[in-house]
Amino acid sequence: MLSADARILDAGAGTGLLGAALHDRGFCWLDGLDLSPAMLAEAERKSIYRSLVEARLGDLPYDEATYDAVVSSGVLTTGHAPASSLDELVRVTRPGGHIVFTLRADRMPPGYDAKLTELVEAGCWELVERGDEFQAMPTSEPDVLVRVWAFRIT
Repeated sequence: MLSADARILDAGAGTGLLGAALHDRGFCWLDGLDLSPAMLAEAERKSIYRSLVEARLGDLPYDEATYDAVVSSGVLTTGHAPASSLDELVRVTRPGGHIVFTLRADRMPPGYDAKLTELVEAGCWELVERGDEFQAMPTSEPDVLVRVWAFRIT
């Protein structure tokens, strides 16, 4: 369980929807990054992030073990971030910290299945929870199913 002052990175923060949900639940140390300056500008208007950085997930501008948790929703998908991006998320998360993200369940993006297994077998992380499939956007994309994955850094 994370304390309210846990250091959390919202990787692929977009307009800050996930960050806002975390902030509403009492988390106060939120950093965000996204590739889109326009999305970051919208996230900035929410006044919930300590810092917002324009960056790619595969090349994070943070030191090793900076964060207690990294979260990412709707970002780790085909055309947005390659599976190798997970290496960087692991690098910036402290041992014992968590990485929680969504992935499509109906059609796993290329390379992700192998990368998830590789990081487990290499002893980088352990699976905490693999959620049930659900519709992330039932109105606009009802056929798209996603699931939440949670890993603890070892």
